[in-house]
Amino acid sequence: MTEHSIPDEGRQPRAARPAAPADHRGAPARAPKARGTQSAAALPAQARTGDSTASPSDEHSQSPGPSGQQPDQHRPRPDQGAGQSGGQDIHDGVPPGAPGGEERRTGQPRPPGSGPAAMRRDGDRLRFVGAATRRIARGIDLDEIVMGLCRATVPTFSDAILVYLRDPLPVGEERPSGALILRLRRTDRLRSIEEGAEDPDTESNGMPSLQVQTDLVTTSELCEVHPGGALAEVLRGVRPVFADAPAARAALPELLGEGRTVPAGQRTILAPLRGRRRVIGAAVFLRRPDRPAFENDDLLVAAQLATHSALGIDKAVLYGREAYIADELQRTMLPETLPRPTGVRLASRYLPAAETARVGGDWYDAIPLPGSRVALVVGDVMGHSMTSAAIMGQLRTTAQTLAGLDLPPQEVLHHLDEQAQRLGSDRMATCLYAVYDPVAHRITIANAGHPPPVLLHLGGRAEVLRVPPGAPIGVGGVDFEAVELDAPAGATLLLYTDGLVESRLRDVWTGIEQLRERLAATAQLTGPDHPPPLEALCDDVLDMLGPGDRDDDIALLAARFDGIAPSDVAYWFLEPEDATPSRARRLARSALERWGLEELTDSVELLVSEVVTNAVRYATRPVTLRLLRTDVLRCEVGDDVPQLPRLRQARATDEGGRGLYLVNRLARRWGATRLSTGKVVWFELNHNNHG
Repeated sequence: MTEHSIPDEGRQPRAARPAAPADHRGAPARAPKARGTQSAAALPAQARTGDSTASPSDEHSQSPGPSGQQPDQHRPRPDQGAGQSGGQDIHDGVPPGAPGGEERRTGQPRPPGSGPAAMRRDGDRLRFVGAATRRIARGIDLDEIVMGLCRATVPTFSDAILVYLRDPLPVGEERPSGALILRLRRTDRLRSIEEGAEDPDTESNGMPSLQVQTDLVTTSELCEVHPGGALAEVLRGVRPVFADAPAARAALPELLGEGRTVPAGQRTILAPLRGRRRVIGAAVFLRRPDRPAFENDDLLVAAQLATHSALGIDKAVLYGREAYIADELQRTMLPETLPRPTGVRLASRYLPAAETARVGGDWYDAIPLPGSRVALVVGDVMGHSMTSAAIMGQLRTTAQTLAGLDLPPQEVLHHLDEQAQRLGSDRMATCLYAVYDPVAHRITIANAGHPPPVLLHLGGRAEVLRVPPGAPIGVGGVDFEAVELDAPAGATLLLYTDGLVESRLRDVWTGIEQLRERLAATAQLTGPDHPPPLEALCDDVLDMLGPGDRDDDIALLAARFDGIAPSDVAYWFLEPEDATPSRARRLARSALERWGLEELTDSVELLVSEVVTNAVRYATRPVTLRLLRTDVLRCEVGDDVPQLPRLRQARATDEGGRGLYLVNRLARRWGATRLSTGKVVWFELNHNNHG
């Protein structure tokens, strides 16, 4: 080791106490202060004797030096850099910032800005900036970052702070339009005992409030930055300035409002907040008159705090926009409301894997089909990214289109598999597609690698349905098989994604068995003759999830089968003959008399005659006529012609073309659906005696 001579001016007297050893992080360990004294010039704890507020650097404990190391080996030297001096602050009862302190120890004056006190202040500044920036960086959203800035600076660095942010805040690369408006986002200050309020994040020290606090609390919340004005020049300059600087004298009144005052001299710092692309706000740091004024080095501290805060705000705004887009994407991909088809009641739930990652690839759907049937769909795309959500949306749209063609479930899965292969070679998904017929009380199910559904019977027995598993969508070259099962009235079918039954703590079949047991236990609470309420059943199923069971998104679709009783259905086959419309009118009239709906006879006869006449005109095979009595009266006429009828306005000279016009005027609802074997035209009428 090379020895360096130390000038006489920088030698410590032998009576001086040695510096504390450095800790394991390289930062000097602060030696304990003499009891009853306190540094008046130390930063960040700038308060005078009697202040008890702790510095943020106190959050990190200082470790002692290596064992066996003698303290007298660590005398501070004048050439030591900032943060390397950890010597004792008090010598002979005189703090380093007190007049005559250096002369009493050395017998001669010290150069300005040098010595242990100055080095200790530099070290304190470094430690304060490190602790403050870590606190700011802990925030994720905008409010947390702004609060982190306020809590880190008050009261350690300043007695009060005002944070102004651009309104609205620009996001990413977008260029803001219009005038630059700053809005007061948050203000923090020391509380006084008289107010009876304490800062939840700092200790109350009993200090009186700032003289200007009343004015600052009532400062204007909005400020328009005029181009070429004093405030615009300060913000463009980016560097923090003191209140007594020429640039700040006019800028502060413009920011705070006319008639507002701030502490005089170097007790106010105006710091612009500049993000990655532009200025996004300003921060004002204030110290009360009886506290030491800011020093020039404090401008660097304010600049560091402003820079870290502005960059954090930029990222928080960008993250918030991305989270909003993901949220909206997921919300639009899922059905906003479920339909209310005849003969079945529906309920659903969707839970993201985490609040910070709401977007995923799980989806569910319920699609009304011709003949009062309904298609029940649940699927899961691999991954939890925006790409997964986009693929999920495409597959869901494809499934809705295929359902509108009334294809069999296995054909729907086959076309979904082809669509997934067109989207990419790695676009994999599982899907279960089921069609429920309330008239036949049957359900047809096809599966593509999805967990099997669970059927809860009316008596309380829960059954895992035996459905061929199939291969996931996107594999290609795989045939899918459909199975038709009974769907008794009062039973509940539960479709779900694997996030409900599979986690790091259990495999999928263990989870399915737990789900089956949970459904059976819930059904026992309502008795054998009454099924559990559908919404409460969904909530109870989700309650089975433990703390470690949320590894994946969860989509849940529950269907309660009510069915349509055979006594409420009338069905006929009619040959395509000229006499068929009159026969259809007679059959409809007799059904209405049997149901006690004679008040609808005239309207039903007229509409049935028009629809059947149109079907007979072009059909080559028998025409079907079906009446369903539920909460409404529904009439369905089917034929083998795929072309759908179109509503048009008939001219005065036309002999036809008014049939659908009458249907549109008299019916509650009407529509036409294309089938693989033709089409179905239907209409509905209200009635008052459903029973």
